[in-house]
Amino acid sequence: MKKYFFILIALFPFTVKAQLSVTESNSRPLYDKKTVGEIRLTLPSSDWVNLLDSMRIYNGDGLPASVVIDGMRYEGARVRFRGDKSYAKGLKRNPMIIRLNADNIGQNHQGYSSVKLSAAVRDPSMVREMLFHEIASKYMPASQAAYTKLFVNEEYIGVFVNVEAVSKTFFDTNYGNAKGASFKAGVDFKPDNLPATCRQNIFGALEYEDNLDCYKGNFEMDSKGGWTELQELTRKLAQEPNNVHQVLDVDRTLWMLALNNVMVNLSSYSGKESVNYYLYRDGNNRFQPVHWDLNLAFGSYKNTGLGSDLNLRQLQNMDPLLHADNPYKPLISQLLKDPLNRKIYLAHIRQINEENFLNGAYEKRAQELRGMIVVPFNEDKYKTYSYDDFQRSINETVGKKSKIPGLTELMGKRMRYLKSHPELTKLPPSISEVTVKGRGKFENQKINAFHVSARADKYPLRMYIYYRFSDQDPYVVMNMSEENTPGLAAGVKAFGVQIEAKTPEAVLDYYILAENVGAADFLPASYTRQPYKVKLSELNK
Repeated sequence: MKKYFFILIALFPFTVKAQLSVTESNSRPLYDKKTVGEIRLTLPSSDWVNLLDSMRIYNGDGLPASVVIDGMRYEGARVRFRGDKSYAKGLKRNPMIIRLNADNIGQNHQGYSSVKLSAAVRDPSMVREMLFHEIASKYMPASQAAYTKLFVNEEYIGVFVNVEAVSKTFFDTNYGNAKGASFKAGVDFKPDNLPATCRQNIFGALEYEDNLDCYKGNFEMDSKGGWTELQELTRKLAQEPNNVHQVLDVDRTLWMLALNNVMVNLSSYSGKESVNYYLYRDGNNRFQPVHWDLNLAFGSYKNTGLGSDLNLRQLQNMDPLLHADNPYKPLISQLLKDPLNRKIYLAHIRQINEENFLNGAYEKRAQELRGMIVVPFNEDKYKTYSYDDFQRSINETVGKKSKIPGLTELMGKRMRYLKSHPELTKLPPSISEVTVKGRGKFENQKINAFHVSARADKYPLRMYIYYRFSDQDPYVVMNMSEENTPGLAAGVKAFGVQIEAKTPEAVLDYYILAENVGAADFLPASYTRQPYKVKLSELNK
């Protein structure tokens, strides 16, 4: 087989430099959400499906390809089928990865060296992946996604979801200089001779193992090292959960879990197999979670690992605290043992539900996305679902066997269930009157610290400030002290804190969290993207 591949490569020469048919500055942005892109592949054989199937089965390097992306031509690329549950032998309409730099090092399209195409398997609406990524990106780093039409050897294969690869480019963009280890939960090919003592079928659950080699059967590593650090994360989860923040961005992890739960994404850590997410070790030596492979979100995959597949009513009423007491899901159960983490997680669920579902925004966006691809979907002769299924699937269950719920059918009742759930009806404190003290009008001496004060109602127990002096730094958390302020209404308390500035030009990013007996809340609500920002030099004017 390998000899046959070598002959094909020799018969399909490539130039070293990409031949551009249009200038990059005039090219459509790869992840433009307002238009449908176009990718054209030229492969060296009419029997390309069987060749790609063989490479998928035997872990080959990929088939040589000439690629045209939105009018820009690239030579020296390679193509492979990808995916686990979404891949099927013998199909032209399989998920693909296109590596532009495979035989032409450094080649990229608008900075992206690889293109990953999702066939949106078991998503008759073709909006699940797009919608989830768009909502998730409001709260944590998430892959960009857009629609594109795919042609192979001039034959139209169909419309695909083009999802940004979780790669060095992604990490550079979201976390600065990307040099850390990255791991993908779930493996396509298990290593031979794994130790007999390894836990069986735990996938990416992050259960602790004494033998470092056991992790290699459950994670794929895209770096030169990092297994010891991954093991240390699982050890802290198991043995020192109060210190896990030293090696894990806990807040982003709570956001990931909350997003999975609200949008019933069970082909994830929250489902049976604990797969389809990445862990990236950033420059502060903390692991960052990233979602991946979201075509089965919104109830298309239905198994939590606690029994049979859930029916529609069970999906609609899935517990927001799913796995909170499950020792085999330590990323959930160990984090939610901490009372404050639990309140933060529930606050995230409440916010996601209010900002995207209770206001109807998700349905409006789903209709817009579907409208973009009506024509290319209908023209796809390899589509898995009929045009009628495609049209109905926003609102109705499609499929007699798989029974994929309609988005509004699922989320219309789920959002109301979450809103009325006893854990989510507890009223959190409302934070107000956030101020930072500046230099007095007639004071000569400049201030060298940030004095932040705020108030909260509904009988707050504590108030915390999270702050940093650089976008690349992790937030530091401090308790704010209760201040004796006369004349406050019943249930209202004032808090303050002083943070020493590092330099006269220091810039402070911060947000505030207040908790009472039952719940917690943040200000600003958009702190993950737009925290409060104040310059010491401005305070001294």
